[in-house]
Amino acid sequence: MKFSKLQATGNDFIFIDADEEHNWSPLAKAMCHRHLGIGADGLIVLLPSKVADLRMRLYNPDGSEAEACGNGLRCLARYAIDRGLVDARELVVETLGGMRKVRPYGNLIQVDMGKPKFKADEIPMLIEEELDIILDYPIIVQGKKLLLTCLSMGNPHAVCFLDEPIANFPLAKLGPVMENHPLFPDRINFEVANVLSRKPTEKLEKIEARVWERGVGETLSCGTGACAVAVAARLHDRVAGDVDIILPGGVLTVDWDGVGEVMLRGPAEMVFQGEWPD
Repeated sequence: MKFSKLQATGNDFIFIDADEEHNWSPLAKAMCHRHLGIGADGLIVLLPSKVADLRMRLYNPDGSEAEACGNGLRCLARYAIDRGLVDARELVVETLGGMRKVRPYGNLIQVDMGKPKFKADEIPMLIEEELDIILDYPIIVQGKKLLLTCLSMGNPHAVCFLDEPIANFPLAKLGPVMENHPLFPDRINFEVANVLSRKPTEKLEKIEARVWERGVGETLSCGTGACAVAVAARLHDRVAGDVDIILPGGVLTVDWDGVGEVMLRGPAEMVFQGEWPD
């Protein structure tokens, strides 16, 4: 079985073209394993779509299926455009999180990530309060108080802004606890972030962030996570307009006007191709 591997700011994915459905979860576990397989943050399967140019299914290394992935969508666009599978001007991709528009943006790829959702049942999040927006929701995790801003970008996110440097935050320890916290019935993607002061010579505001992805662990980058951080910062009036999200794997730029769709742009490139002996 032929495969391709692509990466977007260090978030890496295995791509398989398929004409029909299959039990992809066991294959994702085997192929994504960093030591016994190819190694990746996810397996993306390209399938025909009756309502879009392509249909994307994304499986995490633990075999679970994810609803949305901004970096994966950008890699998909790079893959499809370079192979001539679609018109290079724009493509529409069917995902579990809804339809997504993807287009070249100079040397980068831009994704229309849709509108964020904020109500508890849309995230989902199990709380008794009826809140239109969940800002600075307090929880205690292993003795540490965290203030969470929660939203859905097609998949669930909880963002925590820190006063301390994010490098000092024990994400490897608290990430798994947050991912499986009983507040989140579908588990959660968890981000910690610092809003950085913009220098006079810089055009965009900047936020430094780290991401713990459900079903994956800490990753070098996360597209929906970057969007969630930017949206949460805008809700807190910490940024306005375009913002650079600085992740361990590189920089992603997010634009949200506070009302409409969230726009994500950044690089994506082919790493290598091969054959899987299965």
